Amino acid sequence: MKRGTSGLSLIVGVNKPAGMSSHDVVNVCRRIFGERRVGHTGTLDPMATGVLPICVGPATRLDAYLVGHEKRYRVRIAFGASTTTDDAEGEVTRTGDVPVRVMDPAFATSFVAGLVGARKQLPPAYSAIKVGGKKAYEAARQGTIIDLAPRDIEVYEARLLGVSEGDAEGERPFWDVEFRVSKGTYIRALARDAGVAVGCPAHVAALERTELGLLQLEECLTLEALEQEKERAALDPVRLLGVRFAYADSAQAAAVGNGNALPGSATTLFERRRATLDAEFCACTAGVRESCEEPRAGEIVAIIAENRLVALYEYDKSRDLFKARCVFQTGVSRGGDI
Repeated sequence: MKRGTSGLSLIVGVNKPAGMSSHDVVNVCRRIFGERRVGHTGTLDPMATGVLPICVGPATRLDAYLVGHEKRYRVRIAFGASTTTDDAEGEVTRTGDVPVRVMDPAFATSFVAGLVGARKQLPPAYSAIKVGGKKAYEAARQGTIIDLAPRDIEVYEARLLGVSEGDAEGERPFWDVEFRVSKGTYIRALARDAGVAVGCPAHVAALERTELGLLQLEECLTLEALEQEKERAALDPVRLLGVRFAYADSAQAAAVGNGNALPGSATTLFERRRATLDAEFCACTAGVRESCEEPRAGEIVAIIAENRLVALYEYDKSRDLFKARCVFQTGVSRGGDI
């Protein structure tokens, strides 16, 4: 075994604490697992908390297949001040009176509901978007604001959770809101633009990610709990990927290990039944069924052998073949309850 490798290959969910960057969490996980190959998907800002998927060992190669999912957040939008970063970590750049209607629950409910839909969004100046090879936040910290282009985003759900006038100790008036959004949506930008729309500056005062794709907050551990559980905290990557899958016997597994193509007509695909999160933790296979749908052109499927994810294959419809896209010589753990 190479120096600095653990022999582990797995995915865990971390409930990221406030005050740590996503990279800080990665460094802690490197120590916990004794593995240098650790990565995260779906960056969270340092002040944000919640769902952060962590890939360990060869499972880091799944990063490219775990991006692009929708996300769910709970956010506190504070009114009366804007900041350099559009959140509470930035310096206040402008203050203003909060219109009376902002504290009207009926108005707030209607306004938040109206945020649902597709739109163009201008990313925050302090963001990880690269322009000319340089991240926007790095340039902003050096006093140069990069002109970022608006991006296509979509808000799938928006629900007002509460309205508060703040308190006498400096807490600003705020809305608590739950959002379900597309990839690439900046909640800080939603808060900033909400302030513009209601007629006063605004920023994110608190942010928690409660879902990323099929990973939910209830499945994520604190770093302290992860320290105790270690590899016992492994999650099923097949479920997180949300793809159909095929089981390989020993002979097929050997072929897959060599990256050989698999005949489409002889490959039986399976899928999960729609089930609650609790059902996922049942140590049975009642939630799996043979799929009735034919493979689709370009579809990515998982190959399972000895209860480990050993490869991802893509279907070539013109040749009726599944072709190797990502093969794991050390299969990715599916957790202890599968």
